[in-house]
Amino acid sequence: MGSRLQESGYRLTQPRRAVIRALTEANDWLRPEEVLALARPYWRPLGLVTVYRTVSLLTELGYLKRVHLEERCVGYVRSDLVHGHHLLCRTCHQAVEFPGTEDLAPLVNRISQDTGFRVEHHLLELVGLCPSCQ
Repeated sequence: MGSRLQESGYRLTQPRRAVIRALTEANDWLRPEEVLALARPYWRPLGLVTVYRTVSLLTELGYLKRVHLEERCVGYVRSDLVHGHHLLCRTCHQAVEFPGTEDLAPLVNRISQDTGFRVEHHLLELVGLCPSCQ
């Protein structure tokens, strides 16, 4: 992720290195506060504003994806880890990725034809209550 950031014309600063390292080591989605906690051992003066700026940049460049809940971003996950299918609890905000092995291409193609919208990728989020919150 770091070398690709440089190839995109951005500096690879120590704070960005720390954030990228934390995200690279994570195998799940993380809230910005969790990224900060995991990245601080690699760059002690790291602050939450820098984490937000870095994850925003990495999302813009396509290296991260956002995990949403009711129109607000609750976390970030590496693009290479997800196909974009999540179960989201509206009470405790737990997010669980579920396998997306079904072929959604026919649905996406039909929607594209019906609306004229060219779909480039998709994100499927199902919102409800987890077993603990039911």
